[in-house]
Amino acid sequence: MSHKNKFSSEFVKNINQHSAYSLAKAFRSGERKPSQYLEQLFEHIEKQNPELNALTSLQKEYAFARAKELESKKPAVDQLLYGVPVVIKENIQKIGFSVECASKMLKGYRGQFDSSAVTSLEKAGAILIGSANMDEFAMGSANEHSAHGAVKNPHDPKRVSGGSSGGSSVACAAGFAPISLGSDTGGSVREPAAFCGIFGFKPTYGRVSRYGLVAFGSSLDQISPFARTVEDLDLVLRVIAHEDPLDATSLRGCYESQIEKGTLKGKKVGVIRSLLKSGLDENVSEQFSNLEESLKQQGVEFVDIEIPSLSHTLSVYYVIACAEASSNLSRFDGIRFGHRAENTEDLADLYSKSRSEGFGDEVKRRIMLGTFTLSAGYYDAFYGRALAVRDMMAKEFAAVFKDLDFIYMPTAPTSAFKFGENSHDPLKEYLYDVFTIPANLTGIPAISLPANVKEGCLPVGLQFMAAKGRDAELIAFAAALEKAKLVGTTALV
Repeated sequence: MSHKNKFSSEFVKNINQHSAYSLAKAFRSGERKPSQYLEQLFEHIEKQNPELNALTSLQKEYAFARAKELESKKPAVDQLLYGVPVVIKENIQKIGFSVECASKMLKGYRGQFDSSAVTSLEKAGAILIGSANMDEFAMGSANEHSAHGAVKNPHDPKRVSGGSSGGSSVACAAGFAPISLGSDTGGSVREPAAFCGIFGFKPTYGRVSRYGLVAFGSSLDQISPFARTVEDLDLVLRVIAHEDPLDATSLRGCYESQIEKGTLKGKKVGVIRSLLKSGLDENVSEQFSNLEESLKQQGVEFVDIEIPSLSHTLSVYYVIACAEASSNLSRFDGIRFGHRAENTEDLADLYSKSRSEGFGDEVKRRIMLGTFTLSAGYYDAFYGRALAVRDMMAKEFAAVFKDLDFIYMPTAPTSAFKFGENSHDPLKEYLYDVFTIPANLTGIPAISLPANVKEGCLPVGLQFMAAKGRDAELIAFAAALEKAKLVGTTALV
């Protein structure tokens, strides 16, 4: 199956030289200059991006000005990402950057302020270089639902990148930036990370500020990073994962790295076997079993567990997420915000035409579902009951974690599927989120790790979850896995 991938490049062939950690170290020492590195980087991006369609805007002028500014001063001690290029998803606010959310509704809209995550990145010396493509308003699992067009997988451009943060994932996997930010509402960072063969981490809800993130499902959304090494994930979390007075849901304290303490031996991991009985592709099932056996040899204990409420995962998620989306997107009415239709007869016609023209089919579908579940006579039967099951699920996870360190499951039931494969059946696409959604509903941290697939094979993502607040322990465990060479970024061969 081995073949020459046209998206592989000598520029990022040696991944160790292009990690955020190694770049920051080289820039700080004066061994390399950020502006010189950017020249090579932009050349690489301009060759690859037209076909991959990962970036919707490249802010070259801003990036070079930022690089020169950094070079004019001595690096500060707390500038952990000094000179490191970073890409952000198109739903994260940055002054002057595109924040169109891949929607006609916000066409031409540019950031009016900096999100807290962006402020933290720049304070740490990072250079933001552009905005990444996404599913419209972060609704999708394939990055096919975008006003900018679909994002292609760098391992096979006939296949999807995963969504909704497909642009951010591809940007990282293809070497456009060692770190990129996406948002994870039901697996929107972990699933594209799995499809593109890189690392994707969803922090505990509230660990990273949501201030400046365009809302989809407010109780589910979490700004989340992609990286090609666990060390880089740890580095960016040290920068962005902290308390924020601008976000009422922000957790107190901050992320404190434990990466040096990461071990495998003695860890106790739960596996929900009932979820693995059907629907998994053979390659995913094989990689899942391979890693489990390898970990057993490393002294990891596996325990079969059951979480009864998980049978309601998809139903609960899509009721809650669509209800919150319906509420959050009601502001885009053609008057206060967003696209405004022309030649309308009255106010009702203005509302109807503006929203019909501005929103894509997937967004309309979820708004309709959400509006129905929140309507009089159905609120208690659907939304109220979904909240009750969600609460039950959180309690069941908390009880299980009293005796476990982590829970292990696949990230997605298959590798990246081909374009159009599920476009005729939205429900089939929703099923791809079955393994990722529980972490969002319960607010716990979760990470997708790239399995060690054979050269030329499609990437497979394997997922670990930890108890609420144990982000640093989960990252340390992932680092130990990477150090033991049991997982690692899938090369563009």
